[in-house]
Formats: sequence, C-alpha cells, structure tokens
Amino acid sequence: MTTIGIGVIGMGWMGQVHSRSYSMVSQRFPDSNLNARLVICSDNVAERAEKAKTMLGFEQSTTRWQDVIEHPDVQIVNIATPNSLHVEIVKAAAEAGKHIFCEKPVGRIPQETAQIEAIAREAGVLTFVGFNYRWSPMVMHAKKLITEGKLGDLTQFRGRFFSMYGSDPMSLLSWRFDKNVSGYGVLGDIMAHVMDMALFLTGPVKRVVSNSHTFIPDRPKPIPGKGTHYSVGDPDDPKGPVTNEDYVGALVEFENGVRGSVEVSRTIFGPKNQFAFELNGTKGALNWDFERMNELALYLPTGGGYHDGFIRLVSGDQYPYHGNFNPGEGSGLGYEDMKVIEAYHFLKSVAGNQQAQPGFREVLAVAEVHDAMIRSWASGTWEDVKPIDV
Repeated sequence: MTTIGIGVIGMGWMGQVHSRSYSMVSQRFPDSNLNARLVICSDNVAERAEKAKTMLGFEQSTTRWQDVIEHPDVQIVNIATPNSLHVEIVKAAAEAGKHIFCEKPVGRIPQETAQIEAIAREAGVLTFVGFNYRWSPMVMHAKKLITEGKLGDLTQFRGRFFSMYGSDPMSLLSWRFDKNVSGYGVLGDIMAHVMDMALFLTGPVKRVVSNSHTFIPDRPKPIPGKGTHYSVGDPDDPKGPVTNEDYVGALVEFENGVRGSVEVSRTIFGPKNQFAFELNGTKGALNWDFERMNELALYLPTGGGYHDGFIRLVSGDQYPYHGNFNPGEGSGLGYEDMKVIEAYHFLKSVAGNQQAQPGFREVLAVAEVHDAMIRSWASGTWEDVKPIDV
C-alpha cells in the first residue's frame, strides 16, 4: 500500500468534496494499493477549519495555509481557495517541492494561469486540475469512440454550460462576482470546463470570435464567512457592483477544421446546471448532458436505414470506472463520484512520479483560448489563439 499525505487549503464546499474524494480512493479502487492520508486542512475561518477536521478525519487543522505546505508529511497540496490566492500558494508549494492540485481556472486571468504553469513546471512538481467532467464514464466512452474513428472525421462541436446559480438578482455578491478576487466571471468559472472538454474531444483551437455581457449589475453584499455563492439576500440589503461577466459566447474554429460554438451563463433562467456538448462527424454523432450524466445519445446508423436514428446508451459497468461504484447498468453515478475518479488519477500520478492529464499544461491551453476570447471582446473580430507571454 502506497500512502500519500494530503493537505487541503480552503474548506468550503469544494475543499470538502476533494477531501472526501481522496478518502474514497482506497475503497473504490482497492486494487490500486493507493491510500490517502488526510494530514492537515486549513481555512481562514477557524470554525470551518476545525469542523472540517472533525467531520472529514484530518489529523490537524489550522487557519494558516502556510502550515499545510510546511508540514513534513504533506506530499500533495490541494488548493480550493478563491482564485486570488492561487499564485502565492502555488509558488510556496512548488518551492517546497510539493505536488499540486488546483481548482480551475488556476489563475484569475490567462496571464496569471501562464505564470502559475511556469512556476510549477520549472520546479518539476506534478500538477492536476479539477476538470472533473472528463471522468464521467459516458464522456470517457465518447472519447473512445472519437479516438477509434467511429464518428468519422469530426465536423462540428457545440458546447454549453448553463447554470442558474446567479439567476436570482438577490444571489449574494460572493467572491465569484468580484474581479479582484475571482478574475473573470463565467469565463474562468464555467467556460473553463467547456473549453477543456472541447480541447479534450476535438483538439486545439485555431481562432475565435467572442462576446460577453453582465446581466445583473449589482447584488446584495454577503456577511464575511457566511453562506456560499448559492446563498440569497434580501431586497433591502446593501448592494455592491458585479465587476465581471455573467455571460460569454463564441464561435470557434479548430486547427483540424472543425467548426463550432461555445456558450456559458450563470444568470440564465431555466437550465439548472446544464453542462452539455454535441459532436458531429462524417459517420456519426453523439451528445451528452451533465443533468443526465449517466446517458449518452449516439448516432451510428447501420445499412438499410432501419436503425437511422439516435440511440440512448445508459451507463453500466461495461463503461470506464462505473463498476468501481455500482455493479450494474442503470445505477447512476453522481458529481462526487467523478471527483473520486479524479483523485484516483492524481494519486496514481504521484505514486508513479509521472505527470498525468489534466495538469497545468492542459489548463494553460484553455487559458490561451480564453485570452483570444478576451481580445475578441475588445476588437469585435476573430482572434487567433497563441501562446501567452509570461
């Protein structure tokens, strides 16, 4: 059994999800001989740090993130803080020779993501990023079908992430709506997932034309340390300005000639949490929607026209990793199961001292597309995707 010491910084919802996920790896992947030891957690709210220690089984808790990095038994530093802290924490962890898991978008702006990638690469530490939707068994099956050429030559990609978490004008002005803390809004928060999926399934992007908009210009101010970005205030509460975007849309041209579109919104009314994509090729097509994550719609017509239509595949243990959680078809997986698969891959990466995907190199590729989108907002025209100067 290989035991790897874990330190988690930021014990909000995402930090708790990561902590549970590490703990579940030895149960869901018993043949891996991997075990995560929850050594220390930190949060700037002392009560939250101590509660996380008790609830999740950490050996220690602290209000100083530096204590996590300095702990001699910590091999992985897991960063689940607001984006404004990422550069400082990554730099300290890399200098200490710790391997790093960081939630997307890693940097507040594309240039900051490029800076962080360079810091970790030059230090020679292993990295991983929370692009967890890659690990849905049905997404992994879609990737396999594409790689095997079952869809023929790809022609079109359409991706979207429509979330209602900001659709209520009374949703609190959390750090995600503050450009100084979050950086960009939905570009970093949810377009990062859409672009990673586009790059993962379709390949590199050549150029984009994009636009952005803020639909709700101000929101009730939160009480520090209370609530989440799902919390709601009252009409009479003091308000503050939203300083980043609610919506981003773009047309995309891929290097392999595929054309497509991507669109994200946090203020849309209707879809609850719809991360979806559609792919068309010269021989077939498929589509997937996170709100129905255990299904894949597949179009692979046979001769004669008798089966010329989409079929609905339902996840089961014949698909990647499903059987690690449920033994039969139709017993669905959920969000945190994808995070367990994600944690398994990073633990395996560290145990084998081999960089795996998605790491900081992959999130940098996303940031380069984001940079082209931002330039397009200003120019109003197509912009080429190119490396970011650090």
